[in-house]
Amino acid sequence: MIQIYVDADACPVKEEIYRVAKRHGLPVHVVSNSRITLPRNPLFRSVIVSGQFDAADDWIVEETTATDVAITADIPLAARCLQRGSRVLDPKGRVFSADSIGDALASREISAFLRDMGEVGGGPKPFSPQDRSRFLGALENQIQALLKLERSKPLPPTSL
Repeated sequence: MIQIYVDADACPVKEEIYRVAKRHGLPVHVVSNSRITLPRNPLFRSVIVSGQFDAADDWIVEETTATDVAITADIPLAARCLQRGSRVLDPKGRVFSADSIGDALASREISAFLRDMGEVGGGPKPFSPQDRSRFLGALENQIQALLKLERSKPLPPTSL
């Protein structure tokens, strides 16, 4: 069964995730270091991990499989989930793949280096309605691709 894993502490699209998950009847694991209020729905599960560095990331990586979708803005976490075979997208709708994750990791390192050198300031652009829309489309596309894979699997033989 398809499941959705959310790196939730700073995720701006939780409401969109809940809406899409309800429509498809998919479980959502909302992983954080502190309590996050969830809508009352048996599909939604809050997972609170210790405050240790990368505890949420480690939990998500241990749980995800090739039939799951992980949502994170954390590029190293995205890389780890991809190694597990998961589908991964960020809150702005960027889909990470085996082909794109190397460039994303390299860009992250270059940006960190430039920030450390004082060459670059500020942070990411503000989250926009277009980002929200792009995310919704990307999440729906990933779920549809996984549903198509599920439907194409042969049924196990029945015993007579």
